[in-house]
Amino acid sequence: MARATTRRSVLGAAIAAAAGAGALSTSTALPAVAAPDSPDAPDAPVRTTLTTWTVDNRFWTSYTDWRCGTAEGTRAAPGQRPGVVVDRAVGVVDHTDPHTGRTERYEYATWTSPEHRSAVPATEVVTSWNAHTPAGTWIQVELGGTYSDGTRTPWYVMGRWAAGDGDVRRTSVDGQTDGRSSIWTDTFSVDDAASGLRLAAYRLRLTLYRRPGTRPTPTVWRLGAMASDVPDRFTVPASEPGPARELAVPRYSQNIHIGRYPEYDNGGEAWCSPTSSQMIVEYWGRKPTADDLAWVNPDFDDPQVCHAARQTYDYQYRGCGNWSFNAAYAATYPGMNAVVTRLASLTDLERLIRVGIPAITSQSFRKEELTGAGYGTAGHLMTVIGFTPDGDVIANDPASDDNEAVRRVYRRREWENIWLRTKRYNASGRVVSGTGGICYLFWPERPTPAQRKALAAFGIH
Repeated sequence: MARATTRRSVLGAAIAAAAGAGALSTSTALPAVAAPDSPDAPDAPVRTTLTTWTVDNRFWTSYTDWRCGTAEGTRAAPGQRPGVVVDRAVGVVDHTDPHTGRTERYEYATWTSPEHRSAVPATEVVTSWNAHTPAGTWIQVELGGTYSDGTRTPWYVMGRWAAGDGDVRRTSVDGQTDGRSSIWTDTFSVDDAASGLRLAAYRLRLTLYRRPGTRPTPTVWRLGAMASDVPDRFTVPASEPGPARELAVPRYSQNIHIGRYPEYDNGGEAWCSPTSSQMIVEYWGRKPTADDLAWVNPDFDDPQVCHAARQTYDYQYRGCGNWSFNAAYAATYPGMNAVVTRLASLTDLERLIRVGIPAITSQSFRKEELTGAGYGTAGHLMTVIGFTPDGDVIANDPASDDNEAVRRVYRRREWENIWLRTKRYNASGRVVSGTGGICYLFWPERPTPAQRKALAAFGIH
C-alpha cells in the first residue's frame, strides 16, 4: 500500500492559494464530528458543530503567470502550452547526488512566483508540477511561506525531479524543519496544529538545471500547490447519490508484480500508486513506447506498470507513493495535465465522473471498515471509475489477485468515510491520521467544455 505509518502526516493538504490570474477559491460547509465512544462503534451518534472547510487553489500556467514572477535567468515561453525555460545561466553548481554519490556540474536559472495569500490559513500544503526535462536537465521545486504570526519559514525543498533517472535520482528531502513546520516527503505540515499556527501565504521557487554550455532546457508549464486546514473528524455526513455512470478504465493488478524490481520497492502492495496512475494515463489514450519499456523483463505481464513504478520512485522515501511525483509522471505523456488535490465529498467526485474524469483516491481503513476489500491498510490508492444506480462506488482496486478481479463495488457510506475522514482508529484502537479526501486528477490538454467547467469548479485550470 502507499503511505506507511512512519509518516507523521498523511493528510494531503488542500488546494493551494488563489490570488491573481487563474485563481479560484471554493468553500464547503462541513460538520465537524466528534469521535465515536469506542473503536467498535464507528456509526454511533456523535455531537456535531458547523465548521467551514475552505479549499483554495492556485496554479501558475499562463504566459501572464510566468511573466509575473521573479525571473533570474529564466524567461516565459509562449505557445500552446506557455511555460518557463532557461534563458541564460545565473550560476554553476557541483551537485553531488546523495543516491549515486556522483558529483556533476550544472548551470542553473530560477523563477519565483509572486507571494500568494491563501484564502484559508493552512496546516498542510502539497505542491504539483508538470514539466519536460530533456536528458542532462532536471528541476528543483521549493516552498517558502509566511506564518499567521508574520514570521517566515525557510525555503523548503519539495522535490528534486527529472522525468528519467539517467542524470539525477528523483528524490524528496528528509530532515527539513524549523521547529514549527516540517516536510514529510511531499507535504509541508505545521508541527502543532492545535497551537493555532497556520501558513498564511507562500511563494514557490523553481530552479532549472542543465549541463554547462548546453542548449536543452527544462520546461515547466504548470506549478502550484494545495493548502488546507481540514477539520478533525472521525466520520463525515452522508451524501445523497447522484446519477449512475461507469467509465471504461483499464484494469491492472499490483499483486501480479510481487517481488519484481526490488530496487523500485519490490512490486506488490508498494505499487498501488503507480498502478493506479497507469490505469488513468491509459484511460486517456497514452502509453509508454516500446523504447520506454525495453528495460523491462519481457517475461513480465503489464510491463507498463513496472515502467510507472520506476518513473515515480522516490529514492529518499524508497517508494513509489510520492503524490507530487505521480502527478508529474502522468504529465510526461503528450498533452496531459495532472495535479494533487482534495475534494470535499462524493458529490464532488460524482461531478467529475459525470463528465468523464476518473480520480485516484487515497484512503486508510481497518479490514472490517470496507466490506469486500478483504484487507486493511495504513494507506492505499485506488481509482474511482464510477457509481452504481444505488450510489455505491465502483473502483479499480489494484490490490487484487489479477486484472479481472480489479473492478470492485464498495458501499457508498463506508467509502466516503474512509476517504474523507481525517482521524481514525487503527487495529489497536489507537487514533491515527486519515487522508481527508486527497486525490490525483489527470486530464487532457484540451478537455471538453463540460470537463473544463467541472475542473474550474474546484479551482483547477
